[in-house]
Amino acid sequence: MIVPITIFDIIDILLVAFIFFQLYRVIKGTTALSIFIAAFFIYLFWLVVKALNMQLISSLLGQIIGVGVIALIIVFQQEVRRFLLVIGNRYIKNNKFSFSRFFRSAPEKSVAPEIAGEIARAVEAMSSTKTGALIVIGRQSRFDMFTAGGEIMKARVSAELLETIFFKNTPLHDGAVLIEDGLILAARCPLPVTDQVTMPTHLGMRHRAAIGMSEQTDALVVVVSEETGWISVADAGEVRSNLTPNEIRNILLMEKIW
Repeated sequence: MIVPITIFDIIDILLVAFIFFQLYRVIKGTTALSIFIAAFFIYLFWLVVKALNMQLISSLLGQIIGVGVIALIIVFQQEVRRFLLVIGNRYIKNNKFSFSRFFRSAPEKSVAPEIAGEIARAVEAMSSTKTGALIVIGRQSRFDMFTAGGEIMKARVSAELLETIFFKNTPLHDGAVLIEDGLILAARCPLPVTDQVTMPTHLGMRHRAAIGMSEQTDALVVVVSEETGWISVADAGEVRSNLTPNEIRNILLMEKIW
């Protein structure tokens, strides 16, 4: 017997695949991933026994799954919140939903060459002196919700200003600098920390905050380690370490995407 496949079946499969992919990006590396995989296999097992008309176990699993949906929402409440934040930050711009952004593999280039040069020059100087820094460069996501607790600046981006902000004796050095629309929007901003449990042990709280911010937005986050002076970049929940200032500049210009 041949089962007819329509265009709506293909669209249905693609939509489900997209939702699962976005969910995986949110929970990868966390303990929630193991729980989700276990729940998914229990659901598949229920579908099999239901198809085989095994009434007793099918009825039992059906009752468990019915209650389990509510339990999963409780267990995954942080992940559900993060998933909705990711959708809002990545696919809504200026309070308008952008359907076309579902099909773009990478955000549009938004860092001007002169700004990329200033950031690269600043991190090179801070790396040489082992001055800790956390710089968030916006692409399409808006940072209004992350400025709470920080200091609004709206200043021109310059290497000298970035070095001054992160100098350890200044009141603004603790926290992140948010760069949006070519300006330093705010400084001393707290960032969300990732829940990933598989991170290398040499990565500290700055790196955890950088990864957390890159999970919830489409921003690039540049980190300078206070312990090693290494320069790192976090993007989409992944981090690359021990980069050169020239590599940082190229990444900001979108000339090199990993």
